[in-house]
Amino acid sequence: MSTTRSTSGLKILVIDDSNTIRRSAEIFLRQGGHDVVLAEDGFDALAKVSDHEPHLIFCDILMPRLDGYQTCAIIKRNARFSQTPVVMLSSKDGVFDKARGRMVGSQQYLTKPFTKDQLLHTVAQLAPAQGTA
Repeated sequence: MSTTRSTSGLKILVIDDSNTIRRSAEIFLRQGGHDVVLAEDGFDALAKVSDHEPHLIFCDILMPRLDGYQTCAIIKRNARFSQTPVVMLSSKDGVFDKARGRMVGSQQYLTKPFTKDQLLHTVAQLAPAQGTA
């Protein structure tokens, strides 16, 4: 199995109400060679998904106004983004949260705080499913 850098240069949206998490993810992803768009809540994210058309989305679960499950469900209902991988982010590592995330269309679940390696490994896992968008 080849480990070429075919995942470099993806456009990735990070949705989290924590500035610390957004900034950490941005630094890690940029170090991995990716373009990063940040959103601080679900409403902000919905506008940015349409404007930037990301290849991959990381979405926090617990956010004010529009939570991660609702945000993911709305994104997945849009035919343009139904195939875009969404990874749920949560400080809880619960079976219920993972199941609920899958029900709204998320591909994976990452527990916070995450490491640079965990984040980039998740991107590498999901990127091949992208094709060339």
